[in-house]
Amino acid sequence: MSRPVLYVAVTNHGFGHAVRVASVVAEIQRLNPDVLVAMVTTAPRWLLESYIEGDFLYRPRALDVGVVQSDSLNIDRDATLEKLQDIRRRQNDLIAAEVNFIRLNNVKLVLADIPPLAAKIARVAGVPGWMMSNFGWDFIYRDWGGEFLEIADWIRECFQQCDRLFRLPMHEPLAAFPHVTDTGLTGGTPRYSIDELQQLLGITAPRDRTALLSFGGLGLQKIPYRVLEHFPDWLFLTFDANAPDLPNLVKLLDIERRMERSQRIRPVDVMPLCDRVVSKPGFSTFAEAMRLEVPVVSLTREGFAEAQLLLDGLQNRAPHQIISHEEFLAGNWDFLRQPLKPPKTPHRFAKDGNETIARAVVEYFEKQA
Repeated sequence: MSRPVLYVAVTNHGFGHAVRVASVVAEIQRLNPDVLVAMVTTAPRWLLESYIEGDFLYRPRALDVGVVQSDSLNIDRDATLEKLQDIRRRQNDLIAAEVNFIRLNNVKLVLADIPPLAAKIARVAGVPGWMMSNFGWDFIYRDWGGEFLEIADWIRECFQQCDRLFRLPMHEPLAAFPHVTDTGLTGGTPRYSIDELQQLLGITAPRDRTALLSFGGLGLQKIPYRVLEHFPDWLFLTFDANAPDLPNLVKLLDIERRMERSQRIRPVDVMPLCDRVVSKPGFSTFAEAMRLEVPVVSLTREGFAEAQLLLDGLQNRAPHQIISHEEFLAGNWDFLRQPLKPPKTPHRFAKDGNETIARAVVEYFEKQA
């Protein structure tokens, strides 16, 4: 009897989309280890393997652009538009190649986060096309106006061919999608206890004076690390490969190089050690911190419409601080001396996104068997 095959397409933008999809895939494999997953993405394999313990096919393909960035805050709109127009010109060839792969491998379901072409690919291949996200790329590009408006219309047309959308928290309306299912937060689960982590990292700092500096896969240029000397009673954790050697800064990548590959440390693994996570607006970082009930200090971000959705969700549902990125980069870190702000509402986001989406996928395959 052949294994059920799931085609998973991930948007070509940073690490956050790959993290939340991989968290769902890990849950799918837990519920039904027989499901064979084809990960279609330019995200590095090591990142996927840090969330997905089981085997999967890796097909490095760029089905969309996302946003071209030099780091987690700086956007190159001209380069983004050029790449978008190129993909639109080549869409028929891209669709044909993926449809061929789907048919050769007997794929029965497409799940995407959230390349617009994935909906067309599924439609042409004759299999259901499902998606998951808190925003669509048409929402981002329409906000930029000009030549991006035509691109946004094209993307909306693609999304209208999606059979089912799992809408994550902190979302825009996503009105292009005809069938919407709301879900809870997605994200990874820490693989170590606090005692194990402290032993691995060689630290014993109190939680109320420990902060994770986490700025996604693209990082952040010009972090003013000199500021850390003004907070000698704080311990800071970073995944920045270019961070300097400082007495109160733990460079996690340096520790990781001495560990077994299977022990790879992810941001979600060290969050339980921290009093707060300092980040730019990013769904996966916010979601993983909220799932663990770790407060978030977020920089502001301009020119990316999703950022306000995330900041609103953070302020409404979790202990937080919001600071301008100009203030942060200028070295004004007085936020560490200020109390956290409580959420504006007593409500919390549901934490069942992984399970809800994974269960729907597994149940679909069970019905097809």
